[in-house]
Amino acid sequence: MSSRPELKVDDEHGFIRFFKSLTAVDGETVRIFDRGDWYTAHGEDANFIARTVYKTTSVVRQLGRNDASGLPSVTMTVTVFRQFLREALFKLGKRVEIYASNGGRMNWKIVKQASPGNLQDVEDELGGQVDSAPMILAVKISVKASEGRTVGVCFADASVRELGVSEFLDNDQYSNFESLLIQLGVKECLVQYDRAEKDKDPELAKVRQIIDNCGVAMSERPAGDFGTKDIEQDLARILKDERSATLLPQTDLKLAMGSAAALIKYLSILQDPSNFGQYQLYQHDLSQFMKLDAAALKALNLMPGARDGAKTMSLYGLLNHCRTPVGSRLLSQWLKQPLMSKEEIEKRQQLVEAFVNDTELRQTMQEEHLKSVPDLYRLAKRFQRKKANLEDVVRAYQVVIRLPGFLGTLEGVMDETYKDPLDEAYTNKLRELSDSLGKLAEMVETTVDLDALDNHEFIIKPEFDDGLRVVRRKLDKLKNDMDREFRNAADDLDQERDKKIFLENHKVHGWCMRLTRTEAGCIRNSSKYQECSTQKNGVYFTTKTLQAYRREFDQLSQTYNRTQSSLVNEVVGVAASYCPVLEQLAGVLAHLDVIVAFAHCSVHAPTSYVRPKIHPRGEGSTILREARHPCMEMQDDIQFITNDVELVRDESSFLIITGPNMGGKSTYIRQIGVIALMAQVGCFVPCSEAELTIFDAVLARVGASDSQLKGVSTFMAEMLETANILKSATAESLIIIDELGRGTSTYDGFGLAWAISEHIVKEIGCAALFATHFHELTALADQHPRVRNLHVTAHISGSSGNRGEYGNSKGDDKREVTLLYKVEPGVCDQSFGIHVAELVRFPDKVVRMAKRKADELEDFTSKHEEPGTATQYSKQDIEEGSARLKEVLVRWKDEVKGGQGGAEPMTKEQMVAKMRELVQADEKLLANPFFRAVKAL
Repeated sequence: MSSRPELKVDDEHGFIRFFKSLTAVDGETVRIFDRGDWYTAHGEDANFIARTVYKTTSVVRQLGRNDASGLPSVTMTVTVFRQFLREALFKLGKRVEIYASNGGRMNWKIVKQASPGNLQDVEDELGGQVDSAPMILAVKISVKASEGRTVGVCFADASVRELGVSEFLDNDQYSNFESLLIQLGVKECLVQYDRAEKDKDPELAKVRQIIDNCGVAMSERPAGDFGTKDIEQDLARILKDERSATLLPQTDLKLAMGSAAALIKYLSILQDPSNFGQYQLYQHDLSQFMKLDAAALKALNLMPGARDGAKTMSLYGLLNHCRTPVGSRLLSQWLKQPLMSKEEIEKRQQLVEAFVNDTELRQTMQEEHLKSVPDLYRLAKRFQRKKANLEDVVRAYQVVIRLPGFLGTLEGVMDETYKDPLDEAYTNKLRELSDSLGKLAEMVETTVDLDALDNHEFIIKPEFDDGLRVVRRKLDKLKNDMDREFRNAADDLDQERDKKIFLENHKVHGWCMRLTRTEAGCIRNSSKYQECSTQKNGVYFTTKTLQAYRREFDQLSQTYNRTQSSLVNEVVGVAASYCPVLEQLAGVLAHLDVIVAFAHCSVHAPTSYVRPKIHPRGEGSTILREARHPCMEMQDDIQFITNDVELVRDESSFLIITGPNMGGKSTYIRQIGVIALMAQVGCFVPCSEAELTIFDAVLARVGASDSQLKGVSTFMAEMLETANILKSATAESLIIIDELGRGTSTYDGFGLAWAISEHIVKEIGCAALFATHFHELTALADQHPRVRNLHVTAHISGSSGNRGEYGNSKGDDKREVTLLYKVEPGVCDQSFGIHVAELVRFPDKVVRMAKRKADELEDFTSKHEEPGTATQYSKQDIEEGSARLKEVLVRWKDEVKGGQGGAEPMTKEQMVAKMRELVQADEKLLANPFFRAVKAL
């Protein structure tokens, strides 16, 4: 960071007074001051940037005196500022205010504002490096005893002129709201803030907790922003629809309209006249996509995490072979919005299959056509916001002239099976859009000097205007003069042109020459050549003659630009009228890009993916053959062990998986969730054969994600996630539970695990996978026919003594445990916790003590086991003993009945004696171990 700018401020004390006079902001907002070629931050913001970007506070300097009256400050180059901006907005969820001084010394004003969901002002600074749409949402809730909880939302991606609204009933866990945040990929959420009520409203506290759990930045807005008094006239101004906003059905959604009012104000939509009449309003249907909760998002590794190293550690990273920014953003959206319609899923599958089976079609699309498509949504946005220039017009033109290539490739598909689906999805639409954009291409070819693009110049053709023609002739002559001076210098210095010495148009020095650093010594002793600067790629220098040519060239260039400016504005204005068509084109190409990426992944996986058969919602079973985890199999040096899965309705829809730690239980249950999601997104799946029913939700409870920093214990977090599952799941959901009840005592934990499992089986009746170390839970299978027990296998060799798993209590024998990662029917009858301790090199003394204590505990348990329980005797012993005892009791009953044949009734002592006599006479009964245990009672 040695190139950090020096802290120089003209009027230090005046600036300090100005800065301290600014109203305080919350800790989530950072103020930056634009000083031309560099930036500063002050006060707490300076310390924050020092820690975040520079990773040291030694870069902080004081403005004013080095005491309390001074102002901690930090400086940033443009590059460092942009790095900070990405970090603050994308990773830390901060808001940024950028101030600039307009003329006067202390005339500082906010010129740009940005937040995770509103990047409009800083799109240029971010350089288009935005992985997903910056979706921002406002939420308003109403809780009434008679109607329950109603949630109204309004959301927007500021780069596309659309407002979405939705209003729905929710449960006390707000699971529908959580699902909506995930479906939309929301980056920032506006919530109502009332200082007086802030700590009193428990419902708002729950909503805030969910927003936080989903990793969404939160912005508090005053209650007045959510008022609906002016919303209808505001909508009338910004919507394309010419009908009165009062006639729109969405305006009946009062809570959603309150959220819309807050969002319109926050995004300053009404402050920009270019927005008027440009927006569309649509209603989002929560039920058209699969529901995912925040835990499922993490469990299925859907999106990259902060600590993910390899790209393939997340499903998004694995599947993202998109060649365009719009494709990558659409993929992110699709993964959070798996489809619920069999017909729509199969449409996507058919398209993926077309590109899987036609290698040439797939490769041509990826390597030739798609990789040259820019971010068309952002490009259209530049035109809409009147920020576009001639370079943007040329970028749009370069896409248009590539469309015939797309069309030629698609029209070359001869297989009739795929021709119609491809025509419907792409060919027909692209042909229509290409025709619509034909006039744009003609205009650019007529007006723009396309030959000048080789020099990275974006100018109007000189023959288009007499004034331009004259200036252009002079510029061409000057360019020839500069070339002649360059050749003379090369000959004089004996350097090979365009290999050792170059003539370049430098952004600071203008036209000058450059020598490679190794050859630069040849100009050092000559007064003829003047050095400009030394940079990584060499030494820039010039001559007096070249300098004179350059000055004249710059003046003529400015004249050319002034002369052509009105023509440029005209061309840009005409190009801007094509924005709606460019946005439609972006949508078609993004769809094509994602489908081709799915096909690429399906073909290039270690073992090719297959097209799954999809059953209608509520019908059929989920049966996967040789299923694999798509991310896990991509890891280096892994030979993935495949497993079958059978979730058959009313037969085996609840699977309990037991087995050793690190044996593959978690991978097995998670891969089923990942495969279900991939299938409903329309992608092929990592199996040899697959059929799946459509799930309306994937709900997960995995891992002990401690939240102590948020004041929530491991066990509490576990219970909150499970409560959400029990209230959200329907008979068509898929539940994944990886360990439950570990955060409390063994007995409480087991009791909860049993009760929750039984509730899912009896009350909800959906498909569920439960990985557990509570082996007693496997007894559920004896009571409910829908429950099946599975276990992950391990091979144990070299064991002896009284404990098959750990060896004998002295630990003399070294036993080997080999994890096979194979899932088999039945129950695993042992645990392997101490084996894991051995694997991570626990001290031998600790391991021996653990084995001894485990053996003692087992002996203690068996001594205190209630005699006669089913765990100690075989089924045959119990059945035989019970049958013979029943026979003896029947005979005893007949003999002790009083009054038969005039005999006197027996006394109590006589009855007991008769019982003893009959039992002693039955040798088989006396030999039965189960009976002996009962007798001992």
